Amino acid sequence: MSKFLIAGLGNIGDEYAGTRHNIGFDVLDCLAKETGVIFRNERLADVAEIKHKGKTLVLIKPTTYMNLSGKAINYWMQSEKIGTENLMVVVDELALPLGKIRIGPKGSDGGHNGLKNIQEILKTTEYPRLRFGISNEFSKGHQVNYVLGKWNGEELIALEPRIKIATEAIKAFAFIGLQRCMNEFNNK
Repeated sequence: MSKFLIAGLGNIGDEYAGTRHNIGFDVLDCLAKETGVIFRNERLADVAEIKHKGKTLVLIKPTTYMNLSGKAINYWMQSEKIGTENLMVVVDELALPLGKIRIGPKGSDGGHNGLKNIQEILKTTEYPRLRFGISNEFSKGHQVNYVLGKWNGEELIALEPRIKIATEAIKAFAFIGLQRCMNEFNNK
């Protein structure tokens, strides 16, 4: 199959724009911008479609809020007839340093409510994901404020090239497959 569903996780609304938790949206926005496509509001998600080397990538930013991301992902997988092997979820990750990406074929939700909901709805933990490091520079008891906090200027400068690497990894996933993508991008 040459069709892929790329789901960037985040929360809709201006109050969440530019927050650490919305890095999935930011990565997909960058990918859409560099390929000249525009997101349109459709059922349960903002959707854009790009073509890359004979592959079709359906980009979705769920409009269900983070905790119900699985509902949008499941709907678009069914609608586009895409299996879990051709799904990639782009998600923020506290356990990785700022801007570090880690691509894998499966994993636990790690306490992430978006991943937890996806796992509940898809009834599997076996789907590719790109975890994007947002670091864990917060004091005890302030995780929610940190995750929902806005990037500072220094972080934004550091993020720009890392977001570009994430977009390249997404295209590589579709073109060269998950294993080669992991080999190429997990050490960048």
